Amino acid sequence: MSRQQTRSAAPEVTQRSRVSEGNPFPLGATWDGLGVNFAIFSAHATKVELCLFDSKGEEEIERIELPEYTDEIWHGYLPDAHPGMVYGYRVYGPYEPEAGHRFNPNKLLIDPYAKQLVGELIFDEALFGYTIGHPDADLSFDERDSAPFVPKAKVVDPAFTWGERNWQRIPWDKTIVYETHIKGISMLHPAVPDRLRGTFAGLKNGSLLQHIRSLGVSSVELLPIHAFVNEPHLQEKGLSNYWGYNSIAFFAPHPAYLSSGNINEFKEMVAHLHHAGLEVLLDVVYNHTAEGNELGPTLSMRGIDNSSYYRLLPDNKRYYINDSGTGNTLDMGHPCVLQMVTDSLRYWASEMGVDGFRFDLATILGRYADGFDERHGFLVACRQDPVLSQVKLIAEPWDCGPGGYQVGGFPPGWAEWNDRFRDNVRGFWRGDEGQLPELASRLTASGDHFNQRGRRPFASVNFVTAHDGFTLRDTVSYNEKHNEANGEDNNDGSDHNISWNHGAEGPTDDPDIRELRMRQMRNMLATLFFSQGTPMILAGDEFGRTQHGNNNVYCQDNEIAWIGWELDEEARSLLEFTRRLITLRRAYPILRRGRFLIGHYNEELGVKDVTWLAPDGEEMTESQWHDNNARCLGMILDGRAQPTGIRRSGADATLLLIINSHDDVVNFILPEVAQGSSWICLVDTNRPESRPVERYDFGDEFSVTSRSLLLFELEHQDPH
Repeated sequence: MSRQQTRSAAPEVTQRSRVSEGNPFPLGATWDGLGVNFAIFSAHATKVELCLFDSKGEEEIERIELPEYTDEIWHGYLPDAHPGMVYGYRVYGPYEPEAGHRFNPNKLLIDPYAKQLVGELIFDEALFGYTIGHPDADLSFDERDSAPFVPKAKVVDPAFTWGERNWQRIPWDKTIVYETHIKGISMLHPAVPDRLRGTFAGLKNGSLLQHIRSLGVSSVELLPIHAFVNEPHLQEKGLSNYWGYNSIAFFAPHPAYLSSGNINEFKEMVAHLHHAGLEVLLDVVYNHTAEGNELGPTLSMRGIDNSSYYRLLPDNKRYYINDSGTGNTLDMGHPCVLQMVTDSLRYWASEMGVDGFRFDLATILGRYADGFDERHGFLVACRQDPVLSQVKLIAEPWDCGPGGYQVGGFPPGWAEWNDRFRDNVRGFWRGDEGQLPELASRLTASGDHFNQRGRRPFASVNFVTAHDGFTLRDTVSYNEKHNEANGEDNNDGSDHNISWNHGAEGPTDDPDIRELRMRQMRNMLATLFFSQGTPMILAGDEFGRTQHGNNNVYCQDNEIAWIGWELDEEARSLLEFTRRLITLRRAYPILRRGRFLIGHYNEELGVKDVTWLAPDGEEMTESQWHDNNARCLGMILDGRAQPTGIRRSGADATLLLIINSHDDVVNFILPEVAQGSSWICLVDTNRPESRPVERYDFGDEFSVTSRSLLLFELEHQDPH
């Protein structure tokens, strides 16, 4: 079916001729003190109208045709326009879904470069470019006006006084990521005023920031804060999109997170976090938009130039390539789409003060039609860009498309989420067979994936938990997911949790089970912070929060997903233990080396950078490595083997890590490393409380408690 858009969109609004040609750059709405320049990309449109609204976005008061078209950019300049002006677009062109074109000027469209949105999306049949229920489905054409139901863009004044902008980004080797949700972290915090809870202003609360600072983490990573919309099927169930992985405007903060209604609130939050010594990282979703598949609504890019913005099936452009699993996939191979995404990143880094980004389903961003390519235009653009090459870039290196799993496959300059660390560490502490050989690699920054092309250990972002999946407490409290509240008969969320309830499903009063669960949480946290690479902790895991077995709280905007701050004795104990672990990581640079540990033998010094020990205190043999029942291992990090040029204060400390996931005590012989020395026990997950320094001689037999972890430091005795 083909239908050309010759009809006009209702309602009729008086047009004026006061607009001048303006400039095709920059894209978006740009105020220069005298007026506003409007510029929008569309390669296939035949006409573009700028629609102006009242301050609430409720009444369309003027419609102006953009007068010029330069290099596929429609543009015009409106004198006397000013910040606060509310606007949208109507774009004319062919309605030919089978050719990839879905223009419909009856649908008001959000500017992809909008810096702020006004109003909420109200799902109505008028939002769809086709007539719902029509026998021709999306090949039909709907003439209803969508303006009453769609958010509008607002012109902003970018001025902001940052004060002293001498902020220095934190080096990778000192980076510890704290992943959290902007709403969930403050909704139940007693020190945050009610009106500020769940907003950017809530996160800058002094008491909340003090908690984060006291942990010793370096970087706060926020789940998506770009403007997003709820899905109708969730609203029908009384639920909503809590996580926010459903973006519709890549330059605008989500309106509900602005308590003041002013985008400077985000900048103020950044300034407060920087003042507290914390970086701000954003989880960004550039792989798809909220417009869904061919049956989704027409909200922005679909109506502006569908065949340019989205990847379509080559043999039938009516349908979308769905590598994201959400209905559509942005075409990062198109130069103007690539420009939009990199412009968005630069805007958040340069204008909004952000220090780095975590890219959702990042494999999509590097995929051409024939597969993932590390020389994809997007990856090349980030590496050479003078701004983006200097911020932290973290990939989620997988998606559901062909060749989607790419852990270790991103180019130099990128860090990557390492799910192999999560799975192996969980499996090891659960007591699974055959986990020990892989654990050695995970403890040393997964060099089997990342030790190439000069990449550094920081490239491996290690985590045991993340927003997607069980919390730490739920990992040790449930064998199965419990997602009944999501309304999908517990069929959503992953079944591959590698969890163990330790004898009872969910909460229990059994003191033995509770004690073992606490020790297992300490074990996994200690493994995380004592491993090479970049550690990431999920907010609330520092004191053992629960989501009651729900491993997919994307739709739970309530106390299931929010962080509770009423801490019992167990929670306070785990919190203090977590702080202690991070303090030790920061105090011992050998735990965060800048080079991979490979077991290299230094002939001059007669030491290895890492040595693997069996319980008898001798180096692991080949047969011991291949013993599927082996569950106890020692690792010596010898500070004397530090390469010349990176030695710093404390870098020459020698540490011994012992891990035991057996269900019984293992007697471990403490090895001899240097004459006249002894071992000091720094951490024992079986005895987390503070205690006097305990020294042990070489050759001592240490009874390592079942399912526990120990960290020792070599103490050199001064003969004088």
